[in-house]
Amino acid sequence: QVKWKGKDLFDLVCRTLGLRETWFFGLQYTIKDTVAWLKMDKKVLDHDVPTEEPVTFHFLAKFYPENAEEELVQEITQHLFFLQVKKQILDEKIYCPPEASVLLASYAVQAKYGDYDPNVHKRGFLAQEELLPKRVINLYQMTPEMWEERITAWYAEHRGRARDEAEMEYLKIAQDLEMYGVNYFAIKNKKGTELLLGVDALGLHIYDPDNRLTPKISFPWNEIRNISYSDKEFTIKPLDKKIDVFKFNSSKLRVNKLILQLCIGNHDLFMRRRKADSLEVQQMKAQAREEKARKQMERQRLAREKQMREEAERTRDELERRLMQLKEEATMANEALMRSEETADLLAEKAQITEEEAKLLAQKAAEAEQEMQRIKATAIRTEEEKRLMEQKVLEAEMLALKMAEESERRAKEADQLKQDLQEARESERRAKQKLLEIT
Repeated sequence: QVKWKGKDLFDLVCRTLGLRETWFFGLQYTIKDTVAWLKMDKKVLDHDVPTEEPVTFHFLAKFYPENAEEELVQEITQHLFFLQVKKQILDEKIYCPPEASVLLASYAVQAKYGDYDPNVHKRGFLAQEELLPKRVINLYQMTPEMWEERITAWYAEHRGRARDEAEMEYLKIAQDLEMYGVNYFAIKNKKGTELLLGVDALGLHIYDPDNRLTPKISFPWNEIRNISYSDKEFTIKPLDKKIDVFKFNSSKLRVNKLILQLCIGNHDLFMRRRKADSLEVQQMKAQAREEKARKQMERQRLAREKQMREEAERTRDELERRLMQLKEEATMANEALMRSEETADLLAEKAQITEEEAKLLAQKAAEAEQEMQRIKATAIRTEEEKRLMEQKVLEAEMLALKMAEESERRAKEADQLKQDLQEARESERRAKQKLLEIT
């Protein structure tokens, strides 16, 4: 609306997001290559905003917490800080060492993809993701696949962390980086030496332009008595009057106003952290604890259901494997049964033949015996005939004895074949019983 103040627009954005920790955030815009923040008590269109439409504002964190885990209560607040800090690291506005970059990337992947699953997260699944600063990538002669492998190795270690937990771990690591939460401004001291002023949650810091990591001098908020500026000159008065006053100049009035805004806002939050929580913050923390407990119970319930489902799947797979095994055993038993039946049929046929041969030999032996008796009865009395007759009788007796032995052997063979047949039929019966049991 044309008459809206900055607070009206800001509150609308916060309500849309469901954000209650509004004191960290603001609406940023750019005018003439200079960053500025929308003032809450001033009409939006009275600001020195760009004239072209639509007017673009960026909803960003203006002030950073000293300790993200203790201060950031709502999950949406944590998520917004995570997104902003991650972008600053990838854009190299916050310097991050290579090893820390890989670890942070693994937490970012955990927040986006959940628990690592080698069946789902296969080689190349991070190919389209921007996870590391280009400076880190260019520092080593490593392929994207090698970087992915290193990130995935860390990622697999984060199993069980929910999105909000992974994002908080990201912030806990990032907040220890030297450039985290620092706003830098080009300044000059009284001698005209070019320096950098850093404003953050802990105080003011003076840097060499070539070194944004280690300040030359720092002024913690609790050691500053007063900050003032007139025209383009800032004055920092330490609480200890023995320490010299530090003065510096900034080139633009608009930048001076921004520096003053950040100093006042960061100092107010610094003092606020050292007091008891307001009723609103206490209420938010209680609600956050309840919500966290509820989510923890929900995650535990889902984990139990997942475990039960996996156990059921394992049981099903085991039953299927057992069924396949039983089917194979049934097939083998059926084949054994068919072989037993064939063997029994062959043995029965052979036994029948042997039995018939034994009967035939017995018949021939009987005929030989009759022939011997007939020869004896009709024997010629002469010595010659008697000798010949005795010889024939002897031959007949030997033939009869041989026939009897052969008959007896055949009979024994027939008995053995009958026994083999009985055993084959017993084996056939057992095979049929085994097949029945398997079925």
